[in-house]
Amino acid sequence: MTTSGRESGTPQPHVRVTANRVRAEGDDLYFEVRGHGPAVLLIPGAGGDADLYAAVADLLSDEFKVITYDRRANARSTSNSPQNFEISQQSRDAVAVIRAAGEQAAFIVGSSSGAVIALDAARTQAHAVRAAIAHEPPCARVAPNAAKWQRFFANVYRTAYYLGPSLAGLRFIFGIQVPVRKLVKGHAQAVEYARGQQESRQHEPRLSSRDASNVLMKLELLPVTNYLPDVQLIRRNGVTIIMAVGQWTQDRKSWLGEVSRILAERLGCALVTFPGHHGSYTDMPHEWAATLRRVLRQAGGTEQPAS
Repeated sequence: MTTSGRESGTPQPHVRVTANRVRAEGDDLYFEVRGHGPAVLLIPGAGGDADLYAAVADLLSDEFKVITYDRRANARSTSNSPQNFEISQQSRDAVAVIRAAGEQAAFIVGSSSGAVIALDAARTQAHAVRAAIAHEPPCARVAPNAAKWQRFFANVYRTAYYLGPSLAGLRFIFGIQVPVRKLVKGHAQAVEYARGQQESRQHEPRLSSRDASNVLMKLELLPVTNYLPDVQLIRRNGVTIIMAVGQWTQDRKSWLGEVSRILAERLGCALVTFPGHHGSYTDMPHEWAATLRRVLRQAGGTEQPAS
């Protein structure tokens, strides 16, 4: 299958990226747009940094209009002294970015906390969601051993307040059943790739990593992990949902995989296996993008048949 004379999934070394900002409920949200075609919004997880999707976005830009953004209080978006964290506000932010990119609706793809936001958008912003692909949402209340995981996240939250976000972050990452070395390596790989592709946009001011860690541990952690998707309302809204789980997660029967499986059963939707682990869009972007491309096509994102 070819698109505009290029093989689908071939790296695009000269992808044109348009960067902009949109004002939403007191903050300026930084976003980027690549390519043309059906609109796809990629929502980042912890850290809220669009750069982690840069390679995947470039790969998909030969067939889709790919929109990435920094979530409020993260990276290049502003943080006007937030006092709390609302999933519903995050969903409204997603729609604000879609509209600012010139679209009324988009396919919404989220991983980790981004997957929680994608599910909430299907609940509260159904008019703007063509389909939602939710990759390993950390919804502790859905897990078979929910009480254990809710206690764990509550303890991480307490650690952030009493001992600081750095120690809490270590407790968090080593406790959630993910391959830490692979995640760290993938994060570094994604950041290096993004920096190499955006020299002209390096002047954009960024929030400090300490500020981002404070937001994640003290504001975002509990609302995200305690989020319980409203399955009945999502189904009534008629939004197509596709749950996704990494092969690594599935093979090890991790709680994140169990959450994805249970939600797929409750929603009566497909459960798709993606390559790699919880964050493999960073260390396996070609494989991850190829799977996402197939899923988007099957969800109606293009008239081309799946290859």
